[in-house]
Amino acid sequence: MERLPFRATPLASPYQGIDTLPVVLLLDNVRSMYNVGSFFRTADAAAAEKLLLTGITACPPKPGIRKTALGAEEVVRWEYARDPMPLLDRLRERNYEIAAIETTPHAVDLFEWLPAFPVCIVFGHEVDGIRPEVAARCDVHIRIPMLGSKHSLNVATAGGVVLFELLRKYQALSGNSSGPEISLEIRPLGARHYRKW
Repeated sequence: MERLPFRATPLASPYQGIDTLPVVLLLDNVRSMYNVGSFFRTADAAAAEKLLLTGITACPPKPGIRKTALGAEEVVRWEYARDPMPLLDRLRERNYEIAAIETTPHAVDLFEWLPAFPVCIVFGHEVDGIRPEVAARCDVHIRIPMLGSKHSLNVATAGGVVLFELLRKYQALSGNSSGPEISLEIRPLGARHYRKW
């Protein structure tokens, strides 16, 4: 069977005109280079704006990243900073909604969340999750529904689920959708103060 690029099929038509998804991904203390590489590949697939790598998160060029990124690390924009806080402050100044992907008592269901684009989604350590001080700087906490015995997904898998849900919601803004209508808008956050969780 011949495999066609998605853009070559009629199914791509609702996505025409999306050159960049206004979503930044911040990885804080993601320890596995394979997970980092997977984030690069997923960010490329969804046309995400940028990857921010912080803490102990590895940066290209590394063989472990290259193995799963398959060249995406060469085309996706990225930046490294040891401390994520100045990056989060900079994004807030640019009116990004900052969302921690973390199950907390205050978390909103991913599929109920109405994001205010542009958005920064924050992912943390594979075992320990997002550091409390980083989570406290986020505007909202988002959880992915988990129906099985485990309470979380692999961090890179979670990244794919969240990023493509954001792509679906952003695409719905264009009004060029064959699926169910959802009500979203791009709106500035203004002088939003982050919540203390």
